[in-house]
Amino acid sequence: MGADDGYLLDNQQAEARQRFGALAALFDGSTSRHLTALGLRSGWRVWEAGAGGPTVPAWLAEQAGPDGEVVATDIDTRWIAGPNPPPNLRVLRHDVGLDPPPEGPFDLVHARLLLVHVPQRVQALAAMVSVLRPGGWLVIEKADPALQPLLCLEETGPAEQLANRLKTGFRQLMADRGVDLAYGRRLPRLLREAGLVDVAADAYFPVTGPACVELERATTEQVRDRLLAAGLATAEEIDQHLANLADGLVELATSPMVTAWGRRP
Repeated sequence: MGADDGYLLDNQQAEARQRFGALAALFDGSTSRHLTALGLRSGWRVWEAGAGGPTVPAWLAEQAGPDGEVVATDIDTRWIAGPNPPPNLRVLRHDVGLDPPPEGPFDLVHARLLLVHVPQRVQALAAMVSVLRPGGWLVIEKADPALQPLLCLEETGPAEQLANRLKTGFRQLMADRGVDLAYGRRLPRLLREAGLVDVAADAYFPVTGPACVELERATTEQVRDRLLAAGLATAEEIDQHLANLADGLVELATSPMVTAWGRRP
């Protein structure tokens, strides 16, 4: 998506690489744990929808092995493959809300931090289900900012208060662009309504750490101009927040990442 579209965190922006790195450090372990538990193994065909960065596609390709295949798609594919893509990884430019899905069937379809940003999310979810083989798994991961709205869980001083105020502004920007801030908690119901069985879900919630700080820094840099244009923050406030991050003055949490999974009968 372009700078004028609803998606605030454009992959074309310079901070995208830093965001992908921070997201990988925070959530790749949880992603691999869930997919391994569902039986991911050599020979599987996998669709990684809205792949974004390179780490999950590369890991999936390793698990699928030479007899399997990973199809990694995104509206902007520049970051997916990495410098030495594995031979069983196929990268496609694809708009999950508008384009037909890749040719199935797939043993696994996985998407992390994708559907909530897609205006046609109902159609996109249906498309993902449609290409599952019988017995194939759909796994959707989505942060739910409304479950835990604070960036700093303790407001012990001005730095924490500023961080939480700017996070409130960021959530407002998302809501103004049609982002459903409570979408994560809806996933189990949506998967059941899509006809999947054995539906379950859990949530992973990093409370603090270097990757939380890096994610917040890169995100703030990416949405800086949007916050200013909307009158949700001043340049001085944003600069002070970034300085607080650099000085290690605040403990930062993430929104809970809800992971939901279900199987096609």
